[in-house]
Amino acid sequence: MADTATTSTDATAHTLPSLLPRGAVLFDAGDVGGCWRVQRGIVRLDRPTADGPVLVMLALPGDWLGADSLCHHPHQWRATAVTPVSLQPCAPRDEVERRHWLVEALLQLPQRCHDMARLRTGPVAARLAAFLALLQGSAAPLSVVGPSDVHALREALPPLRVLADLVDAKHETVCRVLGQLLPRSREGYAMLAAA
Repeated sequence: MADTATTSTDATAHTLPSLLPRGAVLFDAGDVGGCWRVQRGIVRLDRPTADGPVLVMLALPGDWLGADSLCHHPHQWRATAVTPVSLQPCAPRDEVERRHWLVEALLQLPQRCHDMARLRTGPVAARLAAFLALLQGSAAPLSVVGPSDVHALREALPPLRVLADLVDAKHETVCRVLGQLLPRSREGYAMLAAA
């Protein structure tokens, strides 16, 4: 992805804040609005259907959101913050920049499709490990994660029901597998039992 510092911004063109808490909706399908660049955090994109929303893709730091607006179309997805998110509202200076951003948005799609395939197929442990790697922002295997990283990852996790939906598994299974991937200390178990 291109360096986000090179994009022009017009914060007055957008009414939404550039910092969104977990669970906040940036835009809904059918809304008309601008585009944003994800600076930090993870955003889920859902397609509305008669049976409820269907997860289509996750947007990660460096990714474009709302690129449909660059084509003067309403948003096709609902964008919801999975984690606390920092966004940069973007308005192209000219036609050349608009086209450049559209190409960047198009080029991010194959990697995000690959990410979704890893999150939705295979054993639940592999799906959760793939999500944790996205959350961690690296491709480092979880076996090299230290105790402080485990605590940070646990703190950054979305609610269990959201995480279960992201990896297409039952929340009980996700809870059990998370315990294996991110073990807690004995003190942590005692604190949970007392709560």
